[in-house]
Amino acid sequence: MTIVIDPFNEELGLKVPGVAADIVISSHDHHDHNNVKTIKGSPFIIESPGEYDIKGVYIQGISAFHDKVQGKERGRVTLFTLEAEEMKVCHLSDLNQQELSEDQLEKVGQVDILMVPVGGTYTLDAQGAAKVISQIEPKIVIPMHYQVPKIKVKLEDLEKFLKVMGQKSLESQPKLTIKKKDLPEEGMNVIVLKS
Repeated sequence: MTIVIDPFNEELGLKVPGVAADIVISSHDHHDHNNVKTIKGSPFIIESPGEYDIKGVYIQGISAFHDKVQGKERGRVTLFTLEAEEMKVCHLSDLNQQELSEDQLEKVGQVDILMVPVGGTYTLDAQGAAKVISQIEPKIVIPMHYQVPKIKVKLEDLEKFLKVMGQKSLESQPKLTIKKKDLPEEGMNVIVLKS
């Protein structure tokens, strides 16, 4: 099962990968998150909150805000949780609320792997990300949506987030392959993936 979340387009300045997928998730209708037409195959497309059960993967979309003023500036985004192989992954999209509501937290539930934006400008910054991470308490955190070479948007760099999290510079990994038995039993790990 291949799942693509928030496929971007070339306007971002990054090379658009040519991939096929069974499921494509678009968390909101902005050009850097909704380029579903470039995904090969005949994927099932999810673009709104709700509950979906597709080929043994349970996906839940949870409404949230793209800004600090209840969506008045940038609208809404959809946070997604994905459950498969006895693990739960949560993708926080372009979340820019300073904290999750009780209702959102209840829907998110117990998370094994959290993908969180950390670059500020349009999303949570390093401090905001750390606050939301402390609400969710995942076992693994994967930062996303930060400054990388060639990107045409000005965002905070990864080092600021790592410093807030008390981490020294981490070597990025080309991919993460993990099974439930590999999850940390205590504490939390930050894993940086190559962009």
